[in-house]
Amino acid sequence: MAGLGAPELIIIAIIIIALFGWKKLPDMARSVGRSARVFKSEVDEMKKDGAASQATIKGDVVTKDEERRAAEARADEAERKAAEARAEAERLRGDTTV
Repeated sequence: MAGLGAPELIIIAIIIIALFGWKKLPDMARSVGRSARVFKSEVDEMKKDGAASQATIKGDVVTKDEERRAAEARADEAERKAAEARAEAERLRGDTTV
């Protein structure tokens, strides 16, 4: 932070308090912390994915058909889970209306 001393930081803090209000600052700080945690976890996940892709054996080639089949399998699994969730929700609704 080039050239930011105590007086400048105090002025910035006063401006932030004036703009957002004293009561909203804890909520904003909490929100920024959550966002930073989510961002960090996504970056870590991307690093893991990058390490996994670099670990593939040289000469392994994944064709577009294989990629498509894998994507279809993931979509089918997601649809199956969604159907199970809908059935469970219907069952629970039916139990509470009796």
